[in-house]
Amino acid sequence: MSEELSENAVAVVIGAGGGIGAAVLDNLRQRGSFAEVLGFGRSSEPALDLLDETSIERAAQHVAALPGELRLLFDASGFLHGHGFQPEKSWRDLDPAHLAHNFAVNAIGPALLMKHFLPLLPRKGKAVFATLSAKVGSIGDNNLGGWYGYRASKAALNQLVHTAAIELKRSRPQAICVALHPGTVDTQLSAPFSKAGLAVRPPEEAAADLLAVIDGLMPEQTGGFFDYRGDPLPW
Repeated sequence: MSEELSENAVAVVIGAGGGIGAAVLDNLRQRGSFAEVLGFGRSSEPALDLLDETSIERAAQHVAALPGELRLLFDASGFLHGHGFQPEKSWRDLDPAHLAHNFAVNAIGPALLMKHFLPLLPRKGKAVFATLSAKVGSIGDNNLGGWYGYRASKAALNQLVHTAAIELKRSRPQAICVALHPGTVDTQLSAPFSKAGLAVRPPEEAAADLLAVIDGLMPEQTGGFFDYRGDPLPW
């Protein structure tokens, strides 16, 4: 993507305080291909909290006021466990508050990012909105069950991405809106489940892989769901 960037291109990373988000932020800054690379999170200035639309709007206004063009927004946010909750193993574990928090962070938050940041993408040239989904959000790939809230909220995110991509294409035909699966990464989110025989990768490797996928994306792939190798995943 770097060879397609204008001299004043801006990149934004949401969830920059997390494992993958911090690694993506570092990678982009080391590349030096963007005029400005900004990281947003609950401790940034301005702060951005996915549960607070006003903070999302304020961050978008901050980016809109910059002299450059927003060419990349990478959303690395996500919720799997915490606040006293663990992924459900059975329908007996379903809890309204847990389900609501999953959807608030994994689907509604990214949807509000689309609402406020997609209008900032340039009308001409390649620009990418990428958000972290998960393979377990794939309905077609679900053969194990469990993890009700996380699966359902990521499936909802995939639908939101696909729907937004259709609308985005009407005004910005070269812009791309995609959902990406990072694999199992050594972060706080996956730590309790990393001993299950899964191939766990460091955040730096995941960030490099995901940015390589973004580099290779073409406009006709907008609305898609891809893994960290760039392979399409079933819905």
